[in-house]
This record gives sequence, C-alpha cells and structure tokens, in this order.
Amino acid sequence: MKKLYSIFAAFIVLTSCVSKKNQAIKQNILTLKDSYCKAPFKYNYENKVPSYNSDSIISANQQLKGIFSDQSILVLNALDNLDEVNEIVKLKKDSSLHSQVKVLQLKMKINSKITIALTELDAVAAEFDCEGERVAQIGNYVDNLNDSRNNKLILYSIAAGAVTSIAGGIVSDNGWSNAIDISGGTLGAAFGLATLNPKGKKVEFIHQRNLLRDIWNEKLESPNFPPFIWYMYTEKRFSNKEKHSIISNMKERWLHYQFDDDENAANQSVIFKDGGFYRAGDLHNRAAMLNQMQSATRTINQTINYLLLDLDKLIL
Repeated sequence: MKKLYSIFAAFIVLTSCVSKKNQAIKQNILTLKDSYCKAPFKYNYENKVPSYNSDSIISANQQLKGIFSDQSILVLNALDNLDEVNEIVKLKKDSSLHSQVKVLQLKMKINSKITIALTELDAVAAEFDCEGERVAQIGNYVDNLNDSRNNKLILYSIAAGAVTSIAGGIVSDNGWSNAIDISGGTLGAAFGLATLNPKGKKVEFIHQRNLLRDIWNEKLESPNFPPFIWYMYTEKRFSNKEKHSIISNMKERWLHYQFDDDENAANQSVIFKDGGFYRAGDLHNRAAMLNQMQSATRTINQTINYLLLDLDKLIL
C-alpha cells in the first residue's frame, strides 16, 4: 500500500506542475491576440502603382539600354526618375562646371527617391519579421498545450499500470487478478492511444490586417503595402525567370508545400482570413509563409543595388 500512496503522490505533483505551466502560458497569450506589428496607417494610393506595360516603357527608353539593364529602367520608371536620368545623359556631353553641378543635383534627387524605396522595403520586411515572431509565440503556446495534455495522459497511463500491478499482487484470487490485469491494461492502452491525436489543441488568433491574404489574392493594389513595393512584387520582370511575378511564384510554392496542391483548402484556410481558431500545424505554416515573404522582400534590395551600380557608371 505504501508503494501505491507513493505513486499517487508523485502523480499529483507532476500534474500540478503541468497545470501551473499551462496557466502561465494562458496568461501570456492574452498579450498576443492583438497585433503589435501593424503599421499605424494604410498607404496612400493617390500615388498609383506604376504602369505594368513594361515592354512599352523599355522600348521608349532605348537610349538608356547601353547603360541600364531592363530592370533598372523599370525601377527608374517606378520611382518617377526617368526624366532625371535622361537629363543627366544629355549633361554628360558638356564638361562645364555648371553641367557637373546640375548632374550632382539630379543625382541627389534620384538618390532621395531610392532612399525612400529602401526605407519602405525595410519597413515591410520588418513587419513580416515581427508577425512571424508573433505567430511563432502562439505556435509555441499551442505546442505547450499539446505537450501538457500528452504528459497528463502518459502519467495517467503510468499510474494505471502501476496501480494494476500492485492491485494484482495484493488480490490472491486468480479470477479477480486476471480481471484487474485486463482492465488495467485496457485503461493504460486507452490513455496511450489518446496521445496520438494528430490535430491537437487549437487557439483563437486574430489578424484583421492580414498581409498574407493580400499576397494570396494578388490584386492590382493593396492598401497594406506601399505602391512601389507592390509593383515590385507583381511585375513579372523582377522575378528570376521573368515568367511570373514574385508573389505568383510564392503562391505556387505555398500551394504545393503548405496545402498539398489543394487550392480549395488554401482558399478556405484560416491563414487568409481575419483570424480564427488555429491548430499548431496552421500556426507553423503561417510563420513559415511570413518568413518566406520577408526573404522575398529583402531580395528586392538586390535589384535596387544593381540600379545604384548602373547610376555610378553613368555619373563617373
């Protein structure tokens, strides 16, 4: 009997620790239901997304082809700096001091637009990063809920086995002893099978400003992104193979890896809504998708870097 009391005492202590840990997690989760990552305002689309007629833009600026790549010409157009660049090309034919000063002034004007674009890129990437961290915290919370539940079930299973073993040793009647062994084994197996719940716990997670929904819907404009950034996302000339846009390629990867090529499941997913009840798998998918968009946003810096190199060649 002393062994039995010891088992129950240990069981109570362990379940109490799990319960306290779970309560602490529940208190912390309250700070994560309202996003602290969102920008304080929506972007002004009075400044429209640049023209998607890329072939016409490149064709109209053939005189720049020897200096700038097609992508650089399109970025200059998006920044509304083509006039300044064309003026610099003309001024470079004149070596007077006045022309040199004018070139520097025009260069400063172009650099100002580029600086704003780079700042917008940093801001968008930072929001993706912040949202990714926020979702990761929620994901850890749900993982802990599932771990706590499984720990309890494992403890129940151990306790049931121990009680069965001790009771079987105490009872001398073979019939009763066998019945206790069978019942205890069945109960332990039931607790063990209960730990195999493939879905686990879920938690309510709200995100009315949903950046991933804008990416998935892929409209011509998005009030959650600066017009320049949205143009870089959606103009196919800025992707590696120039056949599909950056976010079209991203959506294709999401569909394959996050949704097993089930477009209907993707369209119905809580990930692209204002929020709802998330399971751990959905949270980990959302975190991965946010991190992928952060990386995709950072790669746009490479395109702007090439533009800066082309500008240096022009000015020198």
